[in-house]
Amino acid sequence: MAQGEAASEKLFVEEMVRRLEERGVDVNDLLIGALSKEDPQESARLRLDLAERSLAKTKEYVRKGDAVQASEKGCRDAEEVVKALAERLDMPEHGQAVKEGRWYARLLASAAAKLPSGLGRRVAEGWGRWL
Repeated sequence: MAQGEAASEKLFVEEMVRRLEERGVDVNDLLIGALSKEDPQESARLRLDLAERSLAKTKEYVRKGDAVQASEKGCRDAEEVVKALAERLDMPEHGQAVKEGRWYARLLASAAAKLPSGLGRRVAEGWGRWL
């Protein structure tokens, strides 16, 4: 692909992403969800990477004193971790999310409630302190 074609393709993709995000579509979740059908382990790894990158932004909002943005980002970080663990542990909620094409709040809540038992006693005790 020539350099001009590559630049044009990049602009096209960026425009598609912008339009989807304007309509409330989480493009990262959409792409990782598509990968999850073929390779749940890789999908789980990518979700954790996404959560780690987002956590840095969350900490930045905390430092700036922006509690609203920090809490929204922090919630998103936690969602990604729940999704990643559900995929890694091959929980039924992950299968349902793949089948339905997205993670609905009820699936996230169900997976989060079941995760402590799937992760072991020490993690369950720590988890319980935060719930």
